[in-house]
Amino acid sequence: MEVIQGDCVEVMRSMSAESVDMVLTSPPYDNLRDYKGYTFDFEQTANEIFRVLKKGGVCVWVVGDATVKGSETGTSFRQALYFKDIGFNLHDTMIYSKKNYVPLTHKRYEQQFEYMFVLSKGKPRVFNGLTVKSKQTKGGPGYYEKDGSVRANHSPRTFKEEKLRPNVWEYVIGQERCGHPAVFPLPLAKDHILSWSNEGDTILDPFLGSGTTLLAAQELGRKGIGIEISEEYCEIARKRLAMNQPTDDMRALQLDHVYGGGSKDAVRKTMNKRILMEDIINNPEKYQVLCANCNWIKRHENNEHGRGRPKNSHYEKKIAELHG
Repeated sequence: MEVIQGDCVEVMRSMSAESVDMVLTSPPYDNLRDYKGYTFDFEQTANEIFRVLKKGGVCVWVVGDATVKGSETGTSFRQALYFKDIGFNLHDTMIYSKKNYVPLTHKRYEQQFEYMFVLSKGKPRVFNGLTVKSKQTKGGPGYYEKDGSVRANHSPRTFKEEKLRPNVWEYVIGQERCGHPAVFPLPLAKDHILSWSNEGDTILDPFLGSGTTLLAAQELGRKGIGIEISEEYCEIARKRLAMNQPTDDMRALQLDHVYGGGSKDAVRKTMNKRILMEDIINNPEKYQVLCANCNWIKRHENNEHGRGRPKNSHYEKKIAELHG
């Protein structure tokens, strides 16, 4: 993970064209927060993002509007239209909904959401669609005729157990307290990175802030470049990344957690399992002692395979060999 202190336009100008796979960022907008007095040139920033992004790459631009003299500024819409003018496709207009929004005193409904403009440089190269469970997996018993009678459905339609998530995503905010005024949720960053990139891809955040984008990239096996003009925020980002870098002991505990069950985030659990297994196979000496204490290893040695047993027999055999 690379954290660069400097003006994002100047730094991006030093980068090669079409050198990043995805951009995920939330710029300081409409002076809604105090960002150490810094401002930025939106049009130059947008042009540089387009230049450094690979064809088929996606830029997720998370933004909102201030209310000035009784009217919303509309800055977000102007920015989205400018992105279109310079060659981006407005692939999707998504909503970032805040579960625990802050109530305000004003003559309008509470402000609960921000926009997440998904901008693509041509057709998106990657789409790993996230899913949710379907509420209905089978069709109903029948349907109504015009006269109100019910006609039996002799061939009920079967629905898939899972379906694509809708484009309104809801998150709890304010859980990260790290000295930055506007930390967006880590699950938001992870969900977008999972959706629009693959492992090994390079993710750029030109307004890094406290480093959430790079934290998500780090956990999901991506490369990351973060640009931040404030040295104070750069230090916050570096500290968060360092704390998130797992030691051998942390990896062993994480492995135990993954195979012992208990993870509520199925996507993260799957990603961690694959990354950890690869690391164990490639660096067995680091795990000889540590993994011997993990619950899953004990179950494996005792031939007591319960919930959490790896589905990939290749990894299973390799782990068994370490404790042969």
